[in-house]
Amino acid sequence: MSGINTAALFTLQEQDTEAAALELFRYQYRENDIYRAYTDALHRKPSEIRSLLQIPFLPIQFFKTHTVTCGSFAPELVFESSGTTQTINSRHLVKEAAVYEQSFLAGFERFYGPVSDFVVLGLLPSYLERQHSSLVYMVQDMVKRSGHAESGFYLYEHDKLAAHLQELEARQQKTLLIGVTFGLLDFAEHYHLQLENTIVMETGGMKGRREEWTRQQVHGYLKERLGCKQIHAEYGMTELLSQAYSYGDGLFTTPPWMKILVRDENDPFQLSAANAAGVINVVDLANVYSCAFIATDDIGKLRADGSFEVLGRLDNSALRGCSLMVS
Repeated sequence: MSGINTAALFTLQEQDTEAAALELFRYQYRENDIYRAYTDALHRKPSEIRSLLQIPFLPIQFFKTHTVTCGSFAPELVFESSGTTQTINSRHLVKEAAVYEQSFLAGFERFYGPVSDFVVLGLLPSYLERQHSSLVYMVQDMVKRSGHAESGFYLYEHDKLAAHLQELEARQQKTLLIGVTFGLLDFAEHYHLQLENTIVMETGGMKGRREEWTRQQVHGYLKERLGCKQIHAEYGMTELLSQAYSYGDGLFTTPPWMKILVRDENDPFQLSAANAAGVINVVDLANVYSCAFIATDDIGKLRADGSFEVLGRLDNSALRGCSLMVS
């Protein structure tokens, strides 16, 4: 598995996801010390795991307390989550930058077509002001790949951004405005636009910057202020190398190399019924050299067609599974 052609992951068909996940599980059990110890602590024997539903999912908190890697390597990228001086940030060591680039590019273009069709504008205040953001890396690369001189980032220059969007609209230029939620709300508060050729995509991110709104409130306000029929969204995180996308209404869809399961909050191996709320588990096969099976702190619902919605965060989300391995 260590010699896998990682590019092949991003041409997977849906029916091949489970077999690829089982192969990657066996590799990561052998090579990832933390994941192997966690799996052993749960008394799960790899020889008895024959389906995706039996694979243990590593609590995401381990990325704060341990180095989660398959073997030892010098990472080409190190991503860190945002946080305060009172919190410990997650760290994701990425062995090969090309794997991340292949994953986010193939994922985006699967849902939206060639990135070169778009002028890409990033509205990522606070994220741009810190190092090691996986979101900034992704948007930066998309800006470059777009090939448009007008693509770029904005911090707080809302006047320039509004004027730029209106110029692009006048030319009917396809545009992607991707921004953190509080940044888009701050911008929309001061401008009333009519964006018909622009995809407005929020990536989450309030973190105390504004009063917490529901997704319905955020999207309703942005649609009214920016003149969009729908607000798109991206679901990703520091600990993942793949993203899910929503065309609107907060319903996300994953590419074939990424899969969502929803489990009971109190039982890591009990799946929630369709449309029942539970904790989101993510299979991300792009995480070849860290851990592809992550138990997040997000609450969500999974629909029968495989789409999902994110409802919020676990209260006091912390070391639910980690108590098995306090060190």
